[in-house]
Amino acid sequence: MRSEAGTVEEYLASLSPERRADIEAVRAEILANLPAGYEETMNWGMISYEVPLETYPDTYNGKPLMYAALASQKNHMAVYLTAVYAQDETRDAFLDAYRATGKKLDVGRSCVRFKKLEDLPLELIGKTIAGTSVDTFVTEVQAARAAAMKRT
Repeated sequence: MRSEAGTVEEYLASLSPERRADIEAVRAEILANLPAGYEETMNWGMISYEVPLETYPDTYNGKPLMYAALASQKNHMAVYLTAVYAQDETRDAFLDAYRATGKKLDVGRSCVRFKKLEDLPLELIGKTIAGTSVDTFVTEVQAARAAAMKRT
């Protein structure tokens, strides 16, 4: 369910009251822990937390690097954690920490899905968001691109 909202405020206003409350709570946790240098925007039809093009313009698609995102989909809500899923070791540590919370784990390739706020370990999401500086994220992206180029 891709939103056509142009601003975060428009996006939030388009949600049902229940979904809005849950998305706003997750958004508050993300913003409270977002390292300096990332910016909150609307991109890809969801609330996106990105490395601005002024900081890192050399992207494969000309769009800012997405660090994280937050979306209300048709049957669930989702937090996208690009940095977590970029490296096996980081992903495995995140999944272990998530399982240790006792909360229901429902993950995709780069997202954590949840149906209600109580299903999501907010503290872990905040800690994860806080865990990667812009410089580290850009370095990891560059290393992954270089490795991919060597494989081709």
